Amino acid sequence: MIRDQYNVIPVTMAVFVHAAVVGSLLFAFDFTDRSFPVVPLAIQATLVSEGDTRPLPEPVEQPEPTPIETPPPDTSAADRAREEEAKRQTDLQAEQDRIRLQQEKDQQRRDQEKRERKARAEAEADKQRALAEKRRLADLERQRLDNERKRQEAEAAVRQRQQQAEIEAEENRRVAEAANDIQRWQFAIQQKITRNFILPASAPASGLECVVRVRQLPRGRVVDVNVGRCNGDDAVRRAIEAAVHKASPLPSPDNSNIFERDLQIVFKPTQ
Repeated sequence: MIRDQYNVIPVTMAVFVHAAVVGSLLFAFDFTDRSFPVVPLAIQATLVSEGDTRPLPEPVEQPEPTPIETPPPDTSAADRAREEEAKRQTDLQAEQDRIRLQQEKDQQRRDQEKRERKARAEAEADKQRALAEKRRLADLERQRLDNERKRQEAEAAVRQRQQQAEIEAEENRRVAEAANDIQRWQFAIQQKITRNFILPASAPASGLECVVRVRQLPRGRVVDVNVGRCNGDDAVRRAIEAAVHKASPLPSPDNSNIFERDLQIVFKPTQ
């Protein structure tokens, strides 16, 4: 009985193995293409009864089933679809890249324009500051020059007043000296004329006064005498003229600057 069981087990296992092979073939065939006819496989098996003690036959080698060549599936439409999708994705990516590059260029252009506007604004601000500083310095220079001019004018006015005062003082000194020199010169002339004057008998006893005009050369030589206003008679006039000619050459002044050719002398011989 036990031996019979061992004889049944190999047969059963062989059946299961062949069934599994057939099932796998059928499964594979079912997922490829249902348009091909199903070809049944021949399986040889021996049925063993429970009381049969005969030895089991050797299993017969079954030839491998000839694989059915299946034509390759038509993938042209799928390939075209994939190619079109790939091209669409490529074009989309290219368009996105183009848009991104254009946006980057636009952003760079805006940034550049912003930098240029900022640079121009800063340059204009620097220019305005430079102009303001230049105007300020120019105003300061004008103010300095104006103050310097006023100072120089004030100093010049002070110097002019000082010079004018000095000139006036010198002129007054010269006038005073000249007056003294003239007085001394006229006195010397009158003294010399008086020494040469002979008083006529007809002259008044006192108070004789006559204005005498004398023309002389630089060395005092008398060239003309004219008696003007006089309280004496003609004899007195002739006596004065004679006295002037006798006194020639008249005394020269100590200060040559006061010399004059024409003299007007108030002759008072009685003084």
